[in-house]
Amino acid sequence: MTDSAGTPAEPDDTAEHAAGDGSGAGGGGRGYGKRRHRSMRWVALGVSLLVLLGSGVGWWLYRKLEGNITTDLTAVEELERYDRERPLPAPHGAQNILLIGSDSRAGADNGKYGRDKGVQRSDTTILLHIAGDRRSVTAVSVPRDLLVGIPSCRTAEGTRSRAQYAQFNSAFAVGGAACTIRTVERLTGVRIDHHMVVDFHGFKSMVDAVGGVTVCLPAPIDDADAHLRLKAGKHTLNGEQALGYVRARKSLGNGSDTERMDRQQQFLGALFNKIQSNGVLLNPARLYPVLDAATRSLTTDPGLDSLKDLFDLARSLRGVPTERVQFLTVPRRPYPYDPNRDVLAQPAASRLFERLRKDAPVRVVPKETTASTAGDTERDSGTGSQNPSATPTFSGTNATSAGCG
Repeated sequence: MTDSAGTPAEPDDTAEHAAGDGSGAGGGGRGYGKRRHRSMRWVALGVSLLVLLGSGVGWWLYRKLEGNITTDLTAVEELERYDRERPLPAPHGAQNILLIGSDSRAGADNGKYGRDKGVQRSDTTILLHIAGDRRSVTAVSVPRDLLVGIPSCRTAEGTRSRAQYAQFNSAFAVGGAACTIRTVERLTGVRIDHHMVVDFHGFKSMVDAVGGVTVCLPAPIDDADAHLRLKAGKHTLNGEQALGYVRARKSLGNGSDTERMDRQQQFLGALFNKIQSNGVLLNPARLYPVLDAATRSLTTDPGLDSLKDLFDLARSLRGVPTERVQFLTVPRRPYPYDPNRDVLAQPAASRLFERLRKDAPVRVVPKETTASTAGDTERDSGTGSQNPSATPTFSGTNATSAGCG
């Protein structure tokens, strides 16, 4: 188009923009389309950057957590040496994990519990049996004062110890996790699939990461050795208080290791409840600090030394009802020649070990119930069933009864 002088006319931007408001026919919307296309490109670029940034942070966090875990290759090598004499794996896909609480004073904030003499003992040892159908978990405490046969083990110096009949927790001092595992396997006939060692600091951090654990105290506690002073009643314990609570012995009850193991089992039940009730496993913001605390002080075998392994384990336990998370202690009685030491109480101990080996059901009820039904006066022997075909009953507790009403 030209003007009256025959000069080509400038394009009419107004007309084009008016036609490009999206109401016209034909190609009138091209200007708007270009702007929208540019906007979409910027949005796509922004989203891509956020995804990359999120992936980078996620990968960094993943690598950080995996780097926290210490892998115990020494135990693997020692166990491979004696693989032929070890028990057969559990049937039905069941798993047995040995949880070892080390009383090492090494590390930050642990010195207050005593001088670090360079020797670790297993302050707490629990055989965790996870049923093949993943519908029940049975945690069996092994008393540290139980007299057992400890095999010849490789020491930290590379020498071999002599086989001995001694207090159970000395196995860890002699040969670490591998010696403890071999001792438990000889004692029970149950093959240990994995093991975890957690020290004082790791336990405290775990409790703090979940926001504390609630317990009910029937009487006040004033224990200088455990660094714990609490009034009777309901308390939500932080990590430091929780450690004192599960370790206190002389100032609570009759001062026996039996009562201390009972408290440990009840506390672990309450911790399990806390993790399930506040959605830790389904909430990344809550799960990360728990994983960070757990992995920072965790030593384990190669089968559980990755986040994927730990996550798969946690996921497999997510559907276990709290009433089927059971806690009990190895049936035992006082040693005739030293009342401060224990030996296995038979036939209850053999009956329990057989059920674990076969991945068969175990029924746990309060001590008062087993005492009234079995009439057994042996310390924690706990079998209320004399019928061989019936499910044996042992004294103990479950995660449901561990709550504080």
